[in-house]
Amino acid sequence: MPARNSRKKYTENGYYHIYNRGVEKRIIFEDAQDYAVFLSYLKQYLTSKNTDLLQDKLSNPSTTYKEKAKIIKELRLNNFADEISVIAYCLMPNHFHFLVKQKNATSIDLFMNSIGTRYTMYFNKKYKRVGSLYQGVYKAVLIESDEQLLHLTRYIHLQALEVSTSQGEALQIQLSSYENYTGKQNTNWVKPNDILAFFSKRNPLLSYSAFVNGNTNTKMDNVDISNIIIEN
Repeated sequence: MPARNSRKKYTENGYYHIYNRGVEKRIIFEDAQDYAVFLSYLKQYLTSKNTDLLQDKLSNPSTTYKEKAKIIKELRLNNFADEISVIAYCLMPNHFHFLVKQKNATSIDLFMNSIGTRYTMYFNKKYKRVGSLYQGVYKAVLIESDEQLLHLTRYIHLQALEVSTSQGEALQIQLSSYENYTGKQNTNWVKPNDILAFFSKRNPLLSYSAFVNGNTNTKMDNVDISNIIIEN
């Protein structure tokens, strides 16, 4: 029987909770470098590519062979800046969570296959291993209400905040998108505005951080999201 949420129902302009973890629950981020590499891949896939500028540099006689090789690699790399919006994310030692909005029905699958394959190749080379890194295919579940959407971001960010407290503040930026919601960070490929529109920028009691930390009572507090989160 397929694992829960492994059968995916894709729709255009849909919001999805995407998650996966290491095979046999193994660690997939061993150190700070692994987190940084994974995030660099996200940035490359989700930041708009200036193809015209790259082509100009490629045809410029002063561009070195090494620079041309790098440009060609970048031109060949898939780009999802116009297809995928990452609303929230967190990276945990043995799993990850994304909340994304996709423009087309096929965008998520192409995006997850690209980053999953690329990171596995990096990880296996670094740690001299072979085979699958993840516990089967990634899971994806459609978010069906605003309440689920908001509560899911809290679930994602609370996990990362707990880990960052135990591992030290140095890893917090790498672990999640939370600081993009509090104004401490501005990552261009993280898109929090759909969520922040529900909260106040002026009243601390009605802010997003108050919601995440349980300092306010809302109708979202008792929302059941068991069907859209990772299995224990």
